[in-house]
Amino acid sequence: MPWVLAICSVVLSLAAFGAIIRMIKGPALLDRVLAADVLLAVVAAALSIDMAANRHTNHTALIVAITLIGFVGSVTVARFVQERRRP
Repeated sequence: MPWVLAICSVVLSLAAFGAIIRMIKGPALLDRVLAADVLLAVVAAALSIDMAANRHTNHTALIVAITLIGFVGSVTVARFVQERRRP
């Protein structure tokens, strides 16, 4: 189990680093929003791995809230950009 946790930690760290780089560089608003959504998914995955490793369910409500915030935020920005592109 420690090897699995180490591998998961490395993979999630690389994913978070890549998402942060994409949030900084951009180039478009949709790229930044997608990177923020990926970062929220990485945080939710890290909390899920913590729950599995420590055999508890303390973070379940937090994971649901994080995923809902990511989904609603992405949909809101996508609708905003769609309305902005219409002539």
